[in-house]
Amino acid sequence: MYIAAATDSVSIAPSWPRAAAAEIRRLGEVPAANVGDALQRMTVMDGGIRLFTGHTALLGNALTVDVRSGDNLAIHRALDEARPGDVLVVNGHGDLTRALIGDLIGEIMVNTGVTGAVVDGAVRDVQALSEMGLAVYARAITPAGPFKDGPGAIGVPVAVGGLVVAPGDVLVGDADGVVVVPRLRVREVVDAVDGIVEKEETLRRRILAARSGHAAAAR
Repeated sequence: MYIAAATDSVSIAPSWPRAAAAEIRRLGEVPAANVGDALQRMTVMDGGIRLFTGHTALLGNALTVDVRSGDNLAIHRALDEARPGDVLVVNGHGDLTRALIGDLIGEIMVNTGVTGAVVDGAVRDVQALSEMGLAVYARAITPAGPFKDGPGAIGVPVAVGGLVVAPGDVLVGDADGVVVVPRLRVREVVDAVDGIVEKEETLRRRILAARSGHAAAAR
């Protein structure tokens, strides 16, 4: 850990499975809305979780963290458990008074291969986080920094954006928001999205053809 702080108050799950990058790649190639449609729109985070960085593509396995409101000690410790392709998913209990992630944590995320973060709380240094190529979603921005006292928990189910996210679930995000794919349903969703995309494209072609027909009739 890069900070000099005791982490005795932070509990860590011994391990959790993750989906392979090849298994989830297709989910990052289609809109998050299509992924949500494949799950009957039941695992879409609420609209209060918004994108605050310029990098809009989010895809990876959930590295879940539960923190005390306004305290990010467990986030620092969680990055010691990170694997390339992980996404930090932080239950900040909706607290907007203190930022849980900023540019220094962003630098550690880059070092560990973490691709982004979803925070049910606040963040800061969003321009710097954007320049690092990180996709960061949260409820708010504030310049106020966090405490580092704990307690916290890593690798446990967390409540974020109105959903329960389990460690190893897959996060898919774009400019519209974030969808959670339960790890055990990844294959099912990958198989379903092609049909959803084709159905939308067929309807789009019909709409555009009708538009062209109306324009030709008007001439």
